[in-house]
Amino acid sequence: MLAKMTSKNQLTLPRSVTDQVGAAEYFDVEVREGQIVLTPVRIQRGDAVRAKLAALGLDETDVRDAIDWARQGAESEQLLAAEPRPTYRATSSRSRRKA
Repeated sequence: MLAKMTSKNQLTLPRSVTDQVGAAEYFDVEVREGQIVLTPVRIQRGDAVRAKLAALGLDETDVRDAIDWARQGAESEQLLAAEPRPTYRATSSRSRRKA
C-alpha cells in the first residue's frame, strides 16, 4: 500500500489498515531499522489509572506525598529565581567623597 506525506508532514492511513488495528486517535511513533513503526495507543481513563495504582499497592496518601515532593522542588526553584538581586547605583564623580 502506498501513502503520501503532505507538505505539513501529515500522512493519511488507508482505511484497510486502520480497520485491522481498530480506531485509534493517537499512535506511538518510533523508528526501527530505518522504518517508521506506528503503534495504536489507547488513552486511559481515570478508572484505569486508579486500578493500576491499586495493583501497585499505592493509595491516596502515597500520591499526595509524591505531589507534595514534586511541588516542593518546583517551589524551591521558584524561590531561587525570585530572590532579590543586589542593585547597583551608578555614582557620578561629584557624589563621591574626597578622602
